[in-house]
Amino acid sequence: MGMQLVILMILVLVFSEEVSAAIIPGCPDKCGNFTIPYPFGIGSDCALDWRIKIYCNKTFDPPKPFLYYNQLEVLNISLEGTIQVKSPIFKDCTNGSRTQQVVFVYNPFGFSETKNIFIAMGCNNLALINTETGSNLGGCMSFCNTTTRDKHRCFGINCCQTIIPPSFWNFSTSLRTIDPFNGQDLCKYAFIVDQNWFVNLPDIYSVQHMEQVPAVLDWKLNLTDDCYPGRASYFPFYIRINSSVCGNNTNCINQSCYCKHGYEGNPYLRDGCQDIDECANPYTNNCQQICNNTLGGYDCLCNKGWEASGMYNCTRLANDKRARMVIEIASCTILGVLLVLAATWWLCKLMKRRKLRQLKEKNFEKNGGLLLCQQVSSSEGIVDTTKLFTSKELDMATDNYNKNRILGQGGQGTVYKGMLTDGRIVAVKKSRIEDDSKKQQFINEVVLLSKINHRNIVKLHGCCLETDVPLLVYEFIPNGTLFEYIHDYNEDFPLTWDIRVRVAVEIAGALFYLHSAASMPIYHRDIKSSNILLDEKYRAKVADFGTSRSLAIDQTHLTTRVHGTFGYMDPEYFQSSQFTDKSDVYSFGVVLVELLTGQKSILAPISDEEGRSLATHFILAIKENRIFDILDPQLVEEGRKEEITTFANIAYRCLNLNGRKRPTMKQVAAELESINVPRNSPTAEQSYEEFEYPVNDQLDGLWELATTSMSSSTSKSVKIDTEPLIGK
Repeated sequence: MGMQLVILMILVLVFSEEVSAAIIPGCPDKCGNFTIPYPFGIGSDCALDWRIKIYCNKTFDPPKPFLYYNQLEVLNISLEGTIQVKSPIFKDCTNGSRTQQVVFVYNPFGFSETKNIFIAMGCNNLALINTETGSNLGGCMSFCNTTTRDKHRCFGINCCQTIIPPSFWNFSTSLRTIDPFNGQDLCKYAFIVDQNWFVNLPDIYSVQHMEQVPAVLDWKLNLTDDCYPGRASYFPFYIRINSSVCGNNTNCINQSCYCKHGYEGNPYLRDGCQDIDECANPYTNNCQQICNNTLGGYDCLCNKGWEASGMYNCTRLANDKRARMVIEIASCTILGVLLVLAATWWLCKLMKRRKLRQLKEKNFEKNGGLLLCQQVSSSEGIVDTTKLFTSKELDMATDNYNKNRILGQGGQGTVYKGMLTDGRIVAVKKSRIEDDSKKQQFINEVVLLSKINHRNIVKLHGCCLETDVPLLVYEFIPNGTLFEYIHDYNEDFPLTWDIRVRVAVEIAGALFYLHSAASMPIYHRDIKSSNILLDEKYRAKVADFGTSRSLAIDQTHLTTRVHGTFGYMDPEYFQSSQFTDKSDVYSFGVVLVELLTGQKSILAPISDEEGRSLATHFILAIKENRIFDILDPQLVEEGRKEEITTFANIAYRCLNLNGRKRPTMKQVAAELESINVPRNSPTAEQSYEEFEYPVNDQLDGLWELATTSMSSSTSKSVKIDTEPLIGK
């Protein structure tokens, strides 16, 4: 057996080029008067697939063809994928309920759902279509009327019809009587029939005297998408390995072969599709004068002295027409030149757009776009709402960054006032990124602000990364910074004691939210009065989150490169490089002292002395019991001594050199809010003498050490207070 297989394969390889996929020598192509087209065949190894083999029954005169495996008589074979066979009629005259398998077919054949209909005839007949397992797929019901019978229509009286289900292989039917007291002596019928044949019957009830009716089967070979033989099918040895089943000049559509347009014949034969000579028949071409046949089509030509007019017509040439031809040629030439110029302009514009797009992509990557995408993907959808503005949108919003729109400039960039297309007034911050650390700060600010939703924290609308420098789009804060209102007297808005307390409460509430109420704890790391903005109602808004960091729920501190503003930085953080929530508390304590004293975080030097921190100055004043000597004169005039003492006591505790002894922002916020309660409240009567603090020389020594370290160390970065980024 193995040797035979080897010989068979050698024969396939040797004769694969010479053997044509035509009718196989020795295979008959007729059964009686019926022609069997390839890929069907009569006898062994004469069909392309054994399942479409035809049996020629010569007991009939003349012989009749039958499908080999189910012995259904073949009436017609179409190479477009259908075959007409005789299907039996099921008849029941017992007035009972019977089920019978009528037709059994399987792959590659199936009942055509588009060309067949299911018919039931008889009086009070319920005919059902069943599967091989007995489940119902459909059916119809014919009612009884013995006096009226329309022999041309089947609409439910004595005859009903319905469509058949798709992919229908094995057909069985059951007939039941729906009214056992009416029509008991009449027979019932059910069958699947070719709908075109049935509707053309002179009398549709004539089928009751027939044994079989024509039905249409779809057939489709088990081929691959390119019409190569499928692995599961058996094909005769003469089909070439890896060779398409379709012949020349064919198309393979939905695993079937079809002749191309302009060709006709058998698409399964190698040269079965032959060119149609459209010029041989005037009804197959539209040429007005001369028809020239081509492979797969034809061309229309004109006689001498005539010119083509459209695809098929001709018009006679005259002198004026020749002149017109010259004009037309000149016009076509000019038009061609214009088209070339237009194409050149279009290509230049396309190249410019492409170059601009590449520049935007390069800027996106340079400005940390990939880093932002990484942060977004790791944030589990928290920052998905961050909008990416286009450069065009922000150009329009800022009038191309007009100098008159500048709100402020600082170490991190320039801020412009702008208006979006929806009418919102915004502040557009053109960031200054000089190295990768600044890029990290920029992306960090975008991610953190996208996570935050608090009325006392500046809102980030989005960013733009496709420009040369990255842009941030904030809500517009019209009234400048707290730093300006503390240190620059404003007659329109004097900082009264109530306003100072309210601003302190709002800042404390925002920091408490960042530390304890946000989805992940966030440390601001740069709390100072110039980073506190005032909106149109002079409510405080915490801003500038470039150096902020978020932590895991179980994380207590950050170990980072020291970064902050001199005068506001936690001395403990400076020494250990470990930033905790108490480090933000210390910086907030400095802001409270600013509100109390009206002085800057670094005091102006006296004579030859170096500038001294406001925190040290304040602590020493408390230790020496002269706190009212350093207060803002306006507060002293208002005379709210107990409230001022409570306020100073809170600031004093926030500035404790031992971070563990500082209160949390939750405690600070609660105690500041209690200042507005009646003065006989126990909270308002607290005294700063209840809290311990290191001796003065230890405090001075630590800041002296910090100042020296800042000037000599290269691993720690401390920034001097900068101009506000969102101004008025």
